[in-house]
Amino acid sequence: WIEADLETTDGHGLTVVSCYMHTGDADVPQRMSEKLAFFEAMNKRLDTLRRKGRHVLLTGDLNVAHREADLKNWKGNRGKAGFLPEERAFFDALLADGWVDVQRTLAGDVEGPYSWWSWRGKAFDVDSGWRIDYHLASPELAATARDAAVDRAPSYAERWSDHAPVVVTYRV
Repeated sequence: WIEADLETTDGHGLTVVSCYMHTGDADVPQRMSEKLAFFEAMNKRLDTLRRKGRHVLLTGDLNVAHREADLKNWKGNRGKAGFLPEERAFFDALLADGWVDVQRTLAGDVEGPYSWWSWRGKAFDVDSGWRIDYHLASPELAATARDAAVDRAPSYAERWSDHAPVVVTYRV
């Protein structure tokens, strides 16, 4: 969890959070408890930031595919960390609280666009991935988002990570 405060031309300021959430392990209750506890702490911190009247952006690898459209093989991953009902419910609660999944909003109701692919098999080549990297924004900031894209490498050989950056353009 890294936070940075920036000034904006509209005078509200912007707090950007870069977060990495561990994957968890559905077969190890302690690992899942740790992940869910972190989500609770994250929610409290986000609420505190938002109450300050600043724009807030949470970005990073949250290791949860929120919806079926966010995971190519969602049926095969039911019951696995990253697609558990309690993880997905956390995202439901965030969105119900007013946070905006900016990439999903701009992309619409489509499969993906994925930001993570396994190194194994042909997952990258056939675009069998997960959308687990996010831009979650306060509503006022989300309203300024103009476009979003996954900066996917042109080929498997040109990848430098199993993730690809999610890039969003904001006009604040």
